[in-house]
Amino acid sequence: MAGPASIHRIPLYSIVLPVLGLLAWLGIGKTDSALLAVPLAAILLGNVIAAVHHAEVIALRIGEPYGTLVLALAVTVIEVGMIVVLMVGGEPNPALMRDSIHAVVMLVLHGLAGLCIVVCAVYHREPEFQVAGANAFLAVLIPMAILVLVMPNYVLSAPGAEYSELQLVFVSVVCLVLYAAFLFIQTGWHRAYFLPIGEDDDDQTPQERPSPRIAFASFGLLLVTLLSVVVLAKGLTPALEGALGAVHAPVGVIGIVIAAIVLMPEAVAALRAAARNRLQSSLNLALGSGVASIGLTVPTVALVSVVIDQPLELGISTSNSVLMALGVLVAVITYGTGRTNVLSGLVHLVLLAAYLFLTFVP
Repeated sequence: MAGPASIHRIPLYSIVLPVLGLLAWLGIGKTDSALLAVPLAAILLGNVIAAVHHAEVIALRIGEPYGTLVLALAVTVIEVGMIVVLMVGGEPNPALMRDSIHAVVMLVLHGLAGLCIVVCAVYHREPEFQVAGANAFLAVLIPMAILVLVMPNYVLSAPGAEYSELQLVFVSVVCLVLYAAFLFIQTGWHRAYFLPIGEDDDDQTPQERPSPRIAFASFGLLLVTLLSVVVLAKGLTPALEGALGAVHAPVGVIGIVIAAIVLMPEAVAALRAAARNRLQSSLNLALGSGVASIGLTVPTVALVSVVIDQPLELGISTSNSVLMALGVLVAVITYGTGRTNVLSGLVHLVLLAAYLFLTFVP
C-alpha cells in the first residue's frame, strides 16, 4: 500500500507522467518504430505505477472493500477503453474481446492469485482469508466465464463460435445483473465477507487516512492516468503487432498483452498486500478484476459491436475449455478451506504456464 508519508501529499511523478503520456500521444500518435516504442512503453509503465498510487490513496480514504473495488473498476475502464479503441480505429478483429477476457480470467484466477498466495505463504506459511468472500467471487465469475467463453460454441442460432444478436443482448444483461448483485453483496449486506480476517474500519486511525482534499485530487489524477494508459497503449499497438508478426506469434497473444497491461496496476497492489499478510485484499483485487472485466466489458463491447456492425467471436477452443474447467475445479479446492499454502499457489501458476504454452503451441 501507499506509504504513510505519501498519502498526505501528491508525488510529483504521479502528476507529471500522465501529462507526459498524453503529450507524447498527441505528438506522436501511433508508431511502429521500435526506437519510439521503448520510451513510450516506459512512460506507460510509469503511468501504471501512478495509477496504483492514486487508487491506493482512495482505498485508504474509503476503506475496504470499497478500496479494492476502485482499482478493479479502474483496470476495467482501461480494458474497455483499449478494446473499443482497437475495434473502432484498427483492423477488424472479431476475437479481440474473447482473447482479452479469456486472458484476464486465466491471469487473475491462476497467475495473480497464485503468485499472491506464494508470496504470502513464503512470509507467513499458512495465510488465511474469508471463505465466504472467495466463494462469492467464484459464484459470479464461473457462470459469467462459461456463458461468455464456452456456451457460444454450442448454440445453434449463429454459425461458428458466435452468439446471435438477441443472444448477445441476453448474455450482456445477465452479466450486468450478476455484477450488480455482486456489488450489492460486496458493499452492502455481506460486506464483512471481504474484509481481512480480524480487521475492520475501526482498526485504521485518522493518521493512516489521507485528507478529503488529497483523496479528491487523487481521484481526478486517476482518471487522467487511466486515459493516458489507454491512449499510450493505442499508440503502441502498431509496434506490438509488428513485433508479434516478426516472431510469428499467434493472433491470440494480442489479447494476452492487453490483459497484462490492464492488470499491471492490480498486480502491483495485490502483491504489496500479499507481502503484508493481507491475502484477503489480494484476492479481492485479483478475483474482483476478473468479475468486473466480464461484468462490464462484455455489455460495453457488445453495444459497440452492434453499433458498428462488427461481429464478435466469443467461444474458446476445446482445449482451452478443458483447461478452464480444470482451473475452476482447482480454484474451488483452493478457496474452500479459508487457509492456503505455497503448494496451492504453485499449482495455480502451473495452470497459467500451461495456458500460455498452449497459446503459443496449440
